[in-house]
Amino acid sequence: MQNPVSDRHSNQQPDNSWFFELGKTIGLSIVLALSIRTFVAEARWIPSGSMEPTLHGTLNQWEADKIIVDKLSYKFSIPQRGDVVVFSPTEELQKEDYQDAFIKRIIGLPGDKIELKGGKVYINNQLLGEEKYLVTAQNTSVEVCTSAPTEPFLSKPQTIPSDSYLVLGDNRGSSYDSRCWGVVPRENIIGRAVLRFWPLNKVGAIDETPLYNTQETSQE
Repeated sequence: MQNPVSDRHSNQQPDNSWFFELGKTIGLSIVLALSIRTFVAEARWIPSGSMEPTLHGTLNQWEADKIIVDKLSYKFSIPQRGDVVVFSPTEELQKEDYQDAFIKRIIGLPGDKIELKGGKVYINNQLLGEEKYLVTAQNTSVEVCTSAPTEPFLSKPQTIPSDSYLVLGDNRGSSYDSRCWGVVPRENIIGRAVLRFWPLNKVGAIDETPLYNTQETSQE
């Protein structure tokens, strides 16, 4: 006759394995979340109006657009003209005590000759095609660079160095960008803004308008 299994010590020696498993799950979740934020993607909010009307920004983060930044794709591909990118302050911006990341749109690629003339952008002596994300009849000039400590970068034609990019805000009348302080080294680019997830009525992919056709025009 078989003896029954005794459980007379169960109250004195409780099984704490659930607590251990819960701790492991929480720890793994934290590591995974930090890894995703560091290497894959992260959420950010827009603190200024420099990218209006594409992205709404305000110092009140509960009223500002919130976006997802893709930090992985540039590990396998190069930034393209038209990409909206988030980047850490360049050396010039750090000299002006800027510490927070910027968000702008890539306009000039490595090797491009960029010139501003008559409120328009010229790339390699050709007029940049229609920028549909701009407010109608908005000028692109260095007049916005009133706070720049030195002569504005695009006060004269410039050729973009290798591994560097010229970036402009979509709100050309109120954006402190490459016109004023220069180019962004690729190593400073944190990632590409790909999705707006707040407010809910504006959820969707961020407009990039990737095809920029330059137009033949006289330089007279």
